[in-house]
Amino acid sequence: MTDRSIADASGASRASGASEAAAASAAEVPAGSAPVVIAIDGPAGSGKSSVSKQVARRLGYGFLDTGAAYRALAWHALEHGVETADAASVLDVLGEFDYAISLDPDVFWVRVGTSDVTAAIREPRVTDAVSGVARVPAVRESVNDLFRALIAASDRAGVVVEGRDITTVVAPDAPVRILLTAAPEVRAARRSAELTTQDAAAVAAALHRRDAKDAAVVDFLTAAPGVTVVDSTDLDFEQTVDAVLGVIHAGVSEQTGARDGR
Repeated sequence: MTDRSIADASGASRASGASEAAAASAAEVPAGSAPVVIAIDGPAGSGKSSVSKQVARRLGYGFLDTGAAYRALAWHALEHGVETADAASVLDVLGEFDYAISLDPDVFWVRVGTSDVTAAIREPRVTDAVSGVARVPAVRESVNDLFRALIAASDRAGVVVEGRDITTVVAPDAPVRILLTAAPEVRAARRSAELTTQDAAAVAAALHRRDAKDAAVVDFLTAAPGVTVVDSTDLDFEQTVDAVLGVIHAGVSEQTGARDGR
């Protein structure tokens, strides 16, 4: 754990006391202002999706799962019989990619055209195809523009945005940027617990393969300058949520103070 990591046992305790203050600070954002962006990156199994969704609930913010867009595009490509390792073919179907996603953390859905693909994009065949889609630079540029448009169109005071390059590419100027991580063996165990129908060793191997593939596209294991690390290796779910809320409280308070000249 580095000296920039706040999620040790004492940090979790301090963050727990700060969670209500974080919500209060978030509520201070003036009506009509652009949504506050909370950018959260992290590897598979770090808990970033479930933690980000709960943080959004606690703050009354929107929640944007950016990985869902790449999964939905992979599903779309597979439905069209496209080999996702072929960048040119992926770009061809990108032009017909009619994508929509809910930013409501309590009513989450993903659609491509008229098809509800919320469950389908989690199928193993889609998971295996995601990296091929996400590695295409033109795809990432197009999808990142989509993310920014979704954030700007939100009618909530803020949006918690989670993914792989949110802190560095999608929202590098966000007032709060967090890298949520955990030890590899802990991440593998968590993912295995989620996928109860699959062998634990197979799940761990798949996670490591996905990390290796995705790391070739974007560095999501190293915090960029100005990004706070939250290491959840020794934290349970609620402790991790509280730790993230503590970082948000500090970041939003600092932004508010700078705006007010304090």
